[in-house]
Amino acid sequence: MFDTVLVANRGEIAVRVIRTLRELGVRSVAVFSDADADARHVREADTAVRIGPAPAAESYLSVPALMEAARRTGAQAVHPGYGFLAENAGFAHACADAGLVFIGPPASAISLMGDKIRAKETVAAAGVPVVPGSSGSGLSDTQLAEAARTIGMPVLLKPSAGGGGKGMRLVRDEALLADEIAAARREARGSFGDDTLLVERWIDRPRHIEIQVLADGHGNVVHLGERECSLQRRHQKIIEEAPSVLLDEKTRAAMGEAAVQAARSCGYVGAGTVEFIVPGNDPASYYFMEMNTRLQVEHPVTELITGLDLVEWQLRVASGEQLPYKQADITLTGHAIEARICAEDPARGFLPSGGTVLSLGEPNGQGVRTDSGLSEGVEVGSLYDPMLSKVIVHGPDRATALRRLRTALSELVILGVPTNAGFLRRLLAHPAVVAGDLDTGLVERAVDGLVPDGVPEEVYAAAALLRQPAAGGASPGGSSGWVDPFSVADGWRLGGAPARTVRHFRLPGHDPVQVAVRSCPTGTELTFGHVGEGTLPPAPATGTCGPLAPLPGGMETARVIDVSARRLTFELAGVTHTFTHATSPEGTWLGRDGDTWHVQNHDPVEASLSGAAHGGADTLAAPMPGTVTVVKVAVGDEVVAGQSLLVVEAMKMEHVISAPHAGTVTELDVTAGTTVAMDQVLAVVVPSEEEA
Repeated sequence: MFDTVLVANRGEIAVRVIRTLRELGVRSVAVFSDADADARHVREADTAVRIGPAPAAESYLSVPALMEAARRTGAQAVHPGYGFLAENAGFAHACADAGLVFIGPPASAISLMGDKIRAKETVAAAGVPVVPGSSGSGLSDTQLAEAARTIGMPVLLKPSAGGGGKGMRLVRDEALLADEIAAARREARGSFGDDTLLVERWIDRPRHIEIQVLADGHGNVVHLGERECSLQRRHQKIIEEAPSVLLDEKTRAAMGEAAVQAARSCGYVGAGTVEFIVPGNDPASYYFMEMNTRLQVEHPVTELITGLDLVEWQLRVASGEQLPYKQADITLTGHAIEARICAEDPARGFLPSGGTVLSLGEPNGQGVRTDSGLSEGVEVGSLYDPMLSKVIVHGPDRATALRRLRTALSELVILGVPTNAGFLRRLLAHPAVVAGDLDTGLVERAVDGLVPDGVPEEVYAAAALLRQPAAGGASPGGSSGWVDPFSVADGWRLGGAPARTVRHFRLPGHDPVQVAVRSCPTGTELTFGHVGEGTLPPAPATGTCGPLAPLPGGMETARVIDVSARRLTFELAGVTHTFTHATSPEGTWLGRDGDTWHVQNHDPVEASLSGAAHGGADTLAAPMPGTVTVVKVAVGDEVVAGQSLLVVEAMKMEHVISAPHAGTVTELDVTAGTTVAMDQVLAVVVPSEEEA
């Protein structure tokens, strides 16, 4: 076994590998860019080395910087994690040249299986069934389009050099082939430095099932069962489980043997995954899609049902040990499910998000495991992958695992960065998911019913209550000590009813809301309404608290039950609500059951002036923090409605900014390469006379 291992990755991935290194008594070396100087993986490693500025190309993808870090720290081996350089044959060669052990398969296996075209040809020769598609590499756009027409629509465009859904495009309309090929090439080039594409037949309502394999350097190969990875968005896995409810023992054994043969065909060593596509109506039919020559994000579900630590066995195999297992020794116990927590905002079309983690609470308990790279105060930017953490559960059966995971997600607290946790919790309760009736298109079909349209009234109530002074003048944050009652802005006055305070709030993507607040002996009266709806009635000059003429939202009485620096519990209209909360410069973050809301303070006058200055609906703003990669227009250009003007990229995802109407570009505030914040103004398009 090695004495010192350098982990050539970041975030949750690096933390996961470092955990096993610590358990084995192996010294760990973390690497970090300037953006990650205070990251959790840096603090948890035995030592850490700065390897460059924030952009991945100048740090985490810099092979010379990584080799120098290994030399300086005396590392004997390099673990690439499961991203960045994990499937880079050149990096494996560089490690060997530097006298380092690459904890992964041989460079030849990476090269072979990293080329999807050669991989299909190789496994097909070994008797593994493959999906019908294009043959040969380096096909031109014209050749790809012709292959697609020959196969028949719909087809799937895939980067030959990549994985993880990056650059993949499902094309159902033949007329869109040219545009989709161009977009797939651009994304593949940006993600993998190689824009070679292949095209395959698209199988409608398929299931995505993968087999975990483990091979040593002595010719032994076993499989560790399958994982069901059919719950996906944009070809990205979001929920994975093991085993699959689709497979019976006979099919499991046949697919497992096919995976073993695929691994043998390329001389594989280490932990790897063979991915299959399975027609949902014919589980006995399965087709090889690709082999991932690395540890997969979803490997924990396999660990939980087999009892094996896959990172440990990567290390043991890389140090020359022989597997002590035969296939008959591998048993699967119980059921495990994993949810990927990503920095994305379901309420804004799942656009990448970012921000500072203001409050963090990760679930634990019976059968619950959290793999995370988060810590309070860490900044989540747009430079790297959006996955922040994973919540994994194990249970004696699938129904128990589902319940445990839904509960764990409801207990997860990440305030300061919008995530998909609440969406995943609702997805796990979808009838088709509960029944195990899965396919790769299920999430897209069900998505509208899993993303709430509006904001619950109690969210605004919580924000208003947190702004109110508590009894005795204490603040909602839990401060203590005597407070001068005449310095408390609670509306009290001698001989009359308390006055009201009007709070104005807004949430991104929603209309501003006003809440009239009045403290009374029986509780806090709240009157809700949209800004501009109705007129707030004057408070009575004399008397005690009484009914207020309501706004359209109506009036309710709230009673604070408990409040601390992190939690607020109150009763509203006879129902008790509990939120976690954190203060941001713009307002308040609130969290409940995995969902979060950033309730921002709103100034109607300032907003009106700002809207007029920026042209209102004529203004195009950044929908997410990121980088402008393409600018297709200039000031003075005439554009038509829907015309593509700019492309913003964040966390390896492209978003096209289109003209809202026909008109003239009168303002263009960015160029290619500009880094932008969410809601930053990019351009202004003044409508033509016909549109106006």
